[in-house]
Amino acid sequence: MSATVRTATAADEPGLSALWKRCFVSPHLVALHALDPDRHRHTFVAQNDVGEGIDAVVVYVPRLIRDADGTPRRVGGIGSVATRPEARGQGLVRRLLVAAERTMTAEQCAWSLLFTGTPGVYRGSGWQEFASTYTEGTLAPSSAAGAFRVRDATARDAVEVAAMHHAYNAKRPLSSLRAPQDWAVRVPAWYGPADRSLVAEDPVSGALAGWVVAGYEGDRVEVREFAGADACLGSLFAAVGARGRAAGLTRVRVRIPDGPGVRAALPTLLADARQVTEHVGMARPLHVAAESVRATVTAPGAVHWYGDCF
Repeated sequence: MSATVRTATAADEPGLSALWKRCFVSPHLVALHALDPDRHRHTFVAQNDVGEGIDAVVVYVPRLIRDADGTPRRVGGIGSVATRPEARGQGLVRRLLVAAERTMTAEQCAWSLLFTGTPGVYRGSGWQEFASTYTEGTLAPSSAAGAFRVRDATARDAVEVAAMHHAYNAKRPLSSLRAPQDWAVRVPAWYGPADRSLVAEDPVSGALAGWVVAGYEGDRVEVREFAGADACLGSLFAAVGARGRAAGLTRVRVRIPDGPGVRAALPTLLADARQVTEHVGMARPLHVAAESVRATVTAPGAVHWYGDCF
């Protein structure tokens, strides 16, 4: 059975939606795909020449991501990769990646980035793994609330949170520049509604001092993003821990880059903390040297926040 590789058209959208629904439990993929006004030109499909259906898809998502010096560069994110189960093992994704690489190069992407649990699919096409770390341990016992008042975030906090995020990541390697549509669609798609995150208010002025996002699933709390002043981390972690204990959870994973402020606050949330290294990120140079890409993904404090996933 053969397949034709081509870019998508508007007529393919129902087929793409059906393929993603079949391969993923991710109903938000269609909304994320719609964020790119050039999504059809950036979506590569393998069409079954017999049944005229879509056998596989790869999407290139253009993003501005900070390099090792904090300078925003155009980067080609690879996401929403799916293959119909009956069509697997035919090398379709590899063919689609070739088409995506050509377009990313033509559109002056400095390099390409993806995240996966199956690196072997991409290694042969030029993407290479890089290491990242997180901290995990047992959920700590109840601790003092701290000086900062912590409450659920609301939609009214959106402008302040976005400004705080921008300031906190202004020079952070591997972080994405978020546009208003990212805050409106992408961030809620990965993190949920605003009230699933917490904000800390300065005890004197009442101004927002910090913002944290955590998930509460299985037996574990996972802290997924933070922005703001390190001084309020202890108060935020105490509130996250209280929510985790109320839900009967026992483990914690923290995905905030290591630093003095984070280390000082961790005992509020974690007992027996340990660092874990994983290799889920992959990068491929395009218009810059491999050394430049490596410097970005391995720089101190480098992080690609979960809320910026493709």
